[in-house]
Amino acid sequence: MYSRFASAAPGIALFGACLLWAQPVLCLDLLGGDFQVHGFASLTLVNTSDNNFFGHSDDRISNDFSEVGLNASWRVTPELQVAAEVLSRRAGGTDDGGARLDYGLADWSPLSSEEGRGGVRVGRIKTAYGLYNKTRDVPFTRPSIILPQSIYFERTRNLTVSADGGEIYVERYGEGGILSASFAYGQPQTDSDAAKVALVGLNRPGSLDSGLAPDFQLLYEGAGGTYRLAFTATRLDLHYKPGFGDLLRSGRFELTPLIFSAQYNAECWSLTSEYALRRSSVSNFGPFFYNGTADGRSYYLQGTYRLAPQWEALLRYDAYYADWGDRDGQRFAAATRQPAFSRFARDWTAGLRFDVTPQFMLRVEAHWVDGTGFLAVQDNPNSQSLRRYWDNYMLQASYRF
Repeated sequence: MYSRFASAAPGIALFGACLLWAQPVLCLDLLGGDFQVHGFASLTLVNTSDNNFFGHSDDRISNDFSEVGLNASWRVTPELQVAAEVLSRRAGGTDDGGARLDYGLADWSPLSSEEGRGGVRVGRIKTAYGLYNKTRDVPFTRPSIILPQSIYFERTRNLTVSADGGEIYVERYGEGGILSASFAYGQPQTDSDAAKVALVGLNRPGSLDSGLAPDFQLLYEGAGGTYRLAFTATRLDLHYKPGFGDLLRSGRFELTPLIFSAQYNAECWSLTSEYALRRSSVSNFGPFFYNGTADGRSYYLQGTYRLAPQWEALLRYDAYYADWGDRDGQRFAAATRQPAFSRFARDWTAGLRFDVTPQFMLRVEAHWVDGTGFLAVQDNPNSQSLRRYWDNYMLQASYRF
């Protein structure tokens, strides 16, 4: 028992510091409102009954999940805005906490009127992917401590969070609601070990590269945001170049997810669901790798209810299948001798949010999981030691200014 709390001591200290700092702090507002600076910080304690999630959490407490971000925006002219965010993120073996540019862009909107607006963004832009991806780094904007892993994978986060390129967007305002569309074309972030390991495994000496990735989203908001409907389509074309002594050949990953999103927001409750079709292809890696095609499916149904002005409860069912034609993973297990349950995950989640102040938030969350399909190999290097059924308990403190 002592070892559990000793390992979490640094995290508990930061948790306490957040309590002390939880006082109203306004963003910097300079040059008559044209320049603003915001920031956030969060720390999450994780404990799992089996397997590891965000560090060594199996029967112990891990404090290896933290997020610190600082962002700024400047309205240079009525048509031109520049914005950027620097992010430091620790997430077990998938992220080491190094500071990096999360996004940095120039947004030019020459078309603007009461009926709508249109423009172009260039630089490192956030990828439109489902309802939450563009704001997923800020804990206050997420419905839970971690987003539904069937859609928003943490282990491959860097591949979909942002890209270097450009985006064209248009928004139309009317009595029936707001209709917006965007099309982006950019280079995904493949220069991290986390992106490579998620696809080819640990201790591979080669490198991962990508072609330019298209991304399209159509979004409708009706009745002042009461209804939200969205469709997202993107395509990743990833290439692996083997290194010296590598058993793998020059291989290729192709992934084409289509995401259908729907949300209803009432005064005290919200209901959200997203469904993804993911056509994937793995080819040319040679006999020491699992090559083939798969039609993946994933979805979740999520409800939140505001119990009181500062309290909100969450309940969610989240399901992921790497191959709909091999939902139980038996064919995969026969071909690779890997656990069949690594090809799916079904997660029941219950959570509670308490807004101590507008700047300081506490969250507690429990997951009851069947399958290991979304676990990171960096935290679980021995696949034979994985357990099919496992529980995950999380406590998070978040602060913003």
